[in-house]
Amino acid sequence: MKKLLGLILIFVSFNSYSQSWPSKPIRYIVPFPPGAFNDTLGRTISAELSKTLGQPMVVDNRPGGNSVIGTEIAAKSPPDGYTLFGAALPFAAIQSLHKVSFDVTRDFAPITLAGFSANLMVAHPSFPASSVKELVAYAKANPGKVNYGSSGNGTSVHLAMELFKSMTGTFMLHIPYKGSAPVVSDLIAGQIDIMFDNMPNVIGHVRAGKMKPLAVSTVQRSSLAPEIPTVAEAGVPGYEQTAWFGVLAPAGTPRDIVNRYNAEIVRVLNSAEVKERFGKQGVEVRTSTPEQFSAFLNSEVARWGKVIRDAGIKSD
Repeated sequence: MKKLLGLILIFVSFNSYSQSWPSKPIRYIVPFPPGAFNDTLGRTISAELSKTLGQPMVVDNRPGGNSVIGTEIAAKSPPDGYTLFGAALPFAAIQSLHKVSFDVTRDFAPITLAGFSANLMVAHPSFPASSVKELVAYAKANPGKVNYGSSGNGTSVHLAMELFKSMTGTFMLHIPYKGSAPVVSDLIAGQIDIMFDNMPNVIGHVRAGKMKPLAVSTVQRSSLAPEIPTVAEAGVPGYEQTAWFGVLAPAGTPRDIVNRYNAEIVRVLNSAEVKERFGKQGVEVRTSTPEQFSAFLNSEVARWGKVIRDAGIKSD
């Protein structure tokens, strides 16, 4: 009887709390610096939700430690409905690369996927290979001679190339940078041979003739550059890697609040204006239920954990 009474009191307490929520500002943690798409996503969601929820929303950029710092802050935040977290593909690889005090599948409550973006494989114009098949042949004939840059260990562009290497049986030298801007500059200058990068970061340089496009990482060709083949159709059947973005809360956040966030965020992201604006940045809006996002996240953690282990990738 006492146990039943306790459960009733807990239910009443949560129900009363949810009815009064939100009653104070909400924080949206971004584990990257301002300017990255994850930051744009957070500011877009925050601007709209502050109107419908009637409370200010503050975007809190917490970069550092290859996104470990911001992720840890979010994981350890109170599950009271006043913290949101903007995740991207590196979130699925973080605990395979670093010693962390959290578990991404246990310590977070998925709310919704937000979108996907292609990575584009590009080369310096003077690089001998002008296609994926030529790259594979050249790399196999010259093991270790080809170098590639990335925006850092464990980033989506690093993992994209490691997956490519494992599926083609090639060996290429990895040169990690701290961010996209310096690696793009060095590829244009001819200091590195090839790289994957998010489509919005490099398509302008491709159009200007400063980079040579080889392939996009997604299953289908990108609407931003439909003339560029996918890696799979260009010579590596089954290859697919997509940069993704999503929104989560700390584990234990009341379910009705998670559902409210899901409904509000899905509404914002599926508006025609947001879809068009994000599309111009190379991001396709794609939302989900919390359950669908949870299943997707579990599959991503398993997939990239295997790639990291097989390639022997270590943290910076």
